[in-house]
Amino acid sequence: MLKASALYIVIIIALVIGVICSALIAVAYFYRAEYQKKFRYEKLSSNLHSGINLLLTSSDSAYLKKSKIDLFGTHTDSVVLQRKLWGIYGIGVVQAFVQQDTLYKTFSIANAIDSTKWAVIYIADDNRPLSVSGKTRIEGNAYLPKAGIQTAYVDGKAFEGDKRLVIGKKLLSDKKLPALDSVRFNVLNGYFLIKGDKLPATDSLNQSFIKPTKILDFADQPYTLSKISLKGNILLHSDTTITLDSTVKLDNILIFAKAIVVQEGFKGTCQLFASDSISVGKNCHLNYPSCLGIIRSKTAKLSGQAQIAIGVRTTITGTLFTWEKTPGKLNPVIRLGKRDTVTGQIYSQDAVSFKDSCVVHGSIFSKRFLYQNSFTLYENYLIGLQLSSTTLSPYYLSNALLPVSSKKKKLLQWLEGN
Repeated sequence: MLKASALYIVIIIALVIGVICSALIAVAYFYRAEYQKKFRYEKLSSNLHSGINLLLTSSDSAYLKKSKIDLFGTHTDSVVLQRKLWGIYGIGVVQAFVQQDTLYKTFSIANAIDSTKWAVIYIADDNRPLSVSGKTRIEGNAYLPKAGIQTAYVDGKAFEGDKRLVIGKKLLSDKKLPALDSVRFNVLNGYFLIKGDKLPATDSLNQSFIKPTKILDFADQPYTLSKISLKGNILLHSDTTITLDSTVKLDNILIFAKAIVVQEGFKGTCQLFASDSISVGKNCHLNYPSCLGIIRSKTAKLSGQAQIAIGVRTTITGTLFTWEKTPGKLNPVIRLGKRDTVTGQIYSQDAVSFKDSCVVHGSIFSKRFLYQNSFTLYENYLIGLQLSSTTLSPYYLSNALLPVSSKKKKLLQWLEGN
């Protein structure tokens, strides 16, 4: 006859076995759930990258409106694609989803450089030579007038650079500069007429590129931005002057105004477009991929000279350009200050003016060059200017506006995603 305590032992053993079995069932369930989750994530990730490749290989006009696409015709691999024109660059928005699970990425799009058109310098041929003096250095392929390039004695200084004058191929330039892209100009020009909301009372504003563009309009009242952080899908517009204080933080912002003033010590990433002038103070840092552009589609009778003026010891990584539909008596000019450094591309419809010890890592396309000392203005003289296309990063990307960019698009920068 069994003791009564044996029954308790049996019950305890059965309970333990039941707990173990339940735990095994729970482990199997959660393992299966995690496996399915991982499988869905890998599938969504694969679909996301397929959507990114579709945007990079499509034309600029494709997917300007949100488009839902079934990637493989199975109705289980859907992505939503959208492309936005963002200044001289593009923005891609891709969302991949299965039921309630969604992955998304937003990123900026740029153009690869066409190596067959790339040059460190392109100066339009106006039947006179380009003169170099001082410690001028030109490294890379150069498009020069038929009159060629020669040394000169200026300010008591002879040419002290490489005896080859150009460390690269010498090619013949045309009488006109290669044209900028007119389609992108029409898009940019339209933003000067846009209207929006007033700037809210806040010290920080971040707008996702998945959402509609946040347009902030200052109308005809001059405004100084200070002690505020703006990031993402935000466009600022003014019919007069916008001033950027050194305390403002901008990240991928667009600004369209009649005039833009960037005060001393500013640091940020932005694209600035003005119809009259852009003035940048000393010791500023505009990070890649920034842009400073003059777009003047109409020339008023009393309009002054369209110009971009850069203060001393300022660094800019990106693009500088000027364009005027109907040039007036005073043609547009880009003015570089002493010890300025530009990493990227400069395109001036008329002239680039520079001071001592300027450095350009990239390229300059200009009709003519100006050098001003204390007494004399020299035209088509390069004095102490350091130009090199070989020091530009091989990962640098151009944009659809400039004539040296190819049709091949590449991912420029990740902006948002999960």
